[in-house]
Amino acid sequence: MKLVLASNNAGKLAELQQLFAPLSVQLVRQSELGVSEAEEPFRTFVENALAKARHAAAATGLPAIADDAGLCVNAFGGLPGVDTAYYATQFGYAKGDANNVRALLEQMATVDDRRAALVSTLVALRSADDPEPLIAVGRAPGEITREPIGDNGFGFDPVMFLPAFGKTFAQLTPELKNANSHRGQAARAMLALMRERWS
Repeated sequence: MKLVLASNNAGKLAELQQLFAPLSVQLVRQSELGVSEAEEPFRTFVENALAKARHAAAATGLPAIADDAGLCVNAFGGLPGVDTAYYATQFGYAKGDANNVRALLEQMATVDDRRAALVSTLVALRSADDPEPLIAVGRAPGEITREPIGDNGFGFDPVMFLPAFGKTFAQLTPELKNANSHRGQAARAMLALMRERWS
């Protein structure tokens, strides 16, 4: 089965391709099919993921899967949430992973409550008009470090400390990260839903 991935993020594509390999699902990035980025006007992960999946399915006529993910910081009432990708721009920095991490550490410099969670919401549709979207959520709770640690992964991985491992996501091997990450959890739940409902 061929699925359009409603994202142009290379890191996400690589992670999801690895995770979906057991189902013999071929993921194709929407940019390879000439699909533009969808609008993401909503305040929740699920609404934005649904909008992205519908957009990609409508443009290609193929089943689509979209991921909306972000960092939810307890001390900030769950923010940056859906604005995670653009977090740095709120503080005058250019968009990008390194600047996001820098802005977060600056904003949290005097914050003692370091609890946070990386959240991933996956939505899959058989067609743009599918009335029964498959929705899977993964959540990886942890704590924000005071400085980046580790070289693997992307996004906030270098500052997301996992007490269970005593390491940040950026210190884990890709296999260990996928087994425990928000996106890994959501992908496994999605695979189970696809097997149950689509096969």
